[in-house]
Amino acid sequence: MAQSQPLIKVMGRLRIRNHLARQCLAEFLAVFVLLFLTQGAVAQAVTSGENKGNFFTMFLAGSLAVIIAIYVGGNVSDALQNYTGGNLTVTGPRETASIFATYPAPYLSLNNGFLDQVLGTGILIVGTLAIVDTRNKGVPAGLEPVAVGLLVLAIGLSLGVNCGYPLNPARDLGPRLFTYVAGWGPEVFRAGNGWWWVPVVAPLVGAMLGTATYQLLVALHHPEE
Repeated sequence: MAQSQPLIKVMGRLRIRNHLARQCLAEFLAVFVLLFLTQGAVAQAVTSGENKGNFFTMFLAGSLAVIIAIYVGGNVSDALQNYTGGNLTVTGPRETASIFATYPAPYLSLNNGFLDQVLGTGILIVGTLAIVDTRNKGVPAGLEPVAVGLLVLAIGLSLGVNCGYPLNPARDLGPRLFTYVAGWGPEVFRAGNGWWWVPVVAPLVGAMLGTATYQLLVALHHPEE
């Protein structure tokens, strides 16, 4: 017991007492884990020409990353340079910008992409609210992140081909800013007819509509306790 006292003192000094600061640190680490695992899977598929990964492995890794990130919160490798020859491009057969941020498929218009993200995020919110709603069927305590991860996987397998289903501004805007300053340049904001704002705005709209939908069609109609 006496040997543990110095450690206890150190831990006491390192402990942050501000509640908001603790939340920010946990969120920072959770988002880092989420993006690290998600983009790692995408990088492996893209830089190997999909010989060591494909759309399913990317979506599956992203879904599992959501699970781990929720549990956590509750350097680009040489392969990139070898693949691109040092030429960081946003479009073309050896583009690598899509490793970090999302871009629309060639057939996807901005209007349809906006609708895609509103619907995808709306479904995500409806499903998440159902999972955590204790007055609904719910899931066993502690397994909520697993259920959310499976929900994300279902959305990815249903809608992911259009634009990679970002569903969250944090998933797209931060990594896009990184590519802007790391060598890909302003094209990351011009590509896809100025696509960059869609993954930022549409999920916010979808989240509000999803919340309202669940409240109006389900939550308000639970039997009185």
